[in-house]
Amino acid sequence: MREFIVEADGGSRGNPGPAGYGSVVIDAVTGETLVERAESIGVATNNVAEYRGLLAGLRAARELDPSAAVRVRMDSKLVVEQMSGRWKIKHPDMKPLAAEAARVFPAGQVTYEWIPREQNKHADRLANEAMDAGRRGEQWDAAASRAALDARTSIAPSAPVAPEPSGPPGDATAGAAKAREALARAQTRSTRSTATAPTSDSATAPTTGSAPGSVPAATPRPTAAADTDTDTDPTAVPTAEADLRAARTVSTSSVTETPPAATTATSGKPSVGWGAAPDLGVPATFVLLRHGETPLTPQKRFSGRGGTNPSLSDVGRDQAERVAAALARRGTIQHILASPLARTRETAGAVAARLGLEVTVEDGLIETDFGAWEGLTFGEVRDRYPDDLNKWLADPEAEPPGGESFAATATRIAATRDKLVAAYAGRTVLLVSHVTPIKTLVRLALGAPPESMFRMELSAASLSAVAYYADGNASVRLFNDTSHLRP
Repeated sequence: MREFIVEADGGSRGNPGPAGYGSVVIDAVTGETLVERAESIGVATNNVAEYRGLLAGLRAARELDPSAAVRVRMDSKLVVEQMSGRWKIKHPDMKPLAAEAARVFPAGQVTYEWIPREQNKHADRLANEAMDAGRRGEQWDAAASRAALDARTSIAPSAPVAPEPSGPPGDATAGAAKAREALARAQTRSTRSTATAPTSDSATAPTTGSAPGSVPAATPRPTAAADTDTDTDPTAVPTAEADLRAARTVSTSSVTETPPAATTATSGKPSVGWGAAPDLGVPATFVLLRHGETPLTPQKRFSGRGGTNPSLSDVGRDQAERVAAALARRGTIQHILASPLARTRETAGAVAARLGLEVTVEDGLIETDFGAWEGLTFGEVRDRYPDDLNKWLADPEAEPPGGESFAATATRIAATRDKLVAAYAGRTVLLVSHVTPIKTLVRLALGAPPESMFRMELSAASLSAVAYYADGNASVRLFNDTSHLRP
């Protein structure tokens, strides 16, 4: 089931007087504006104009998807309380409008929420544009509307734009991810070249169904780590660079309406598709925010849950403010949870300050523990721990000295996911976390094999989103969106 937000407003210059309304339909997951409606309605009261705006927004949402769940956000306390059934409707002009609005969607499919006027600027500007057009004897023109732009400008951050990093920022573990990919290919080539007889791909590929070039079943490929551009030593992994260039994929800014695939713990096996599944109601939607950049990020060092626990750098703090402004514009977040580490709590704090919400610390969202490798670059680990590194590259069960395996991380993340889905059913929750937890959540949602993690890049302060349904199905709605960091 899709989820829409309807924001509506109405006004009267005289009360009663020349009146108009504005309404906007927003995708609750991506924050994208889907429909704008506005109209001058002649002489009417403020309250009638508010109801007309509500009715127009609900109708627009129904035209998009009559089965959608709708969350109405208005700054009219009267309309919100009356449509929620807490206040009686006595005025004769409003009774038929309220009754008509109640019939647009089935009961229980629409919820109402009061918001301050400053959070309803998009609809307010549409209403004023409609009234201005009526004063000129014209109809509101969608093509000439500046309401969305004006609303964004009024709450945009005033800080100067920080230059975007030249490459995907992250922690040193992405160098390890690249090396694993290259090592896997090198091992496969070695196996094929030294065989005394031709061997089919199925004889060397893992039984889980890996892509061509996978390592033999005796050395299963691990789940992926974080993202950086740390170079791989070509003398240690022959022809790695050519293979990596061929395999590397560009990060995707949006993945919408992916059919959900149910997962069971860490298995990632889909159980059902869309099919003729019953209406499962409003999903628990997790908006996944990777923390902003830290001083270790441009140095491409392992940065997990141990070590120095760095805070954000100046660039990271600017990124946090920018993503906070973007989320405030979308207006979809209802709760904020964060990993207990300093960089995630600081990023979450910037968002919470903009949204007027509290931050709840969730230990299960913490990054992988890299043990003795914390704070080291991939090259330093290769020099100091060559045997441990080779084992770690070849086996998701292998642990850095004193650290946590990626298999253990996946088990922990799956348990955290299940707990949060149960606790926040029907809500939109911001989870501020790290590369490995976020990529693991996406992989499990897709029911994809561990090697799919190698095909993901996740930038600092990027947004992703996954919706979880009552039967365990999940739908990836967004991945690695960094548009809010651009000028």
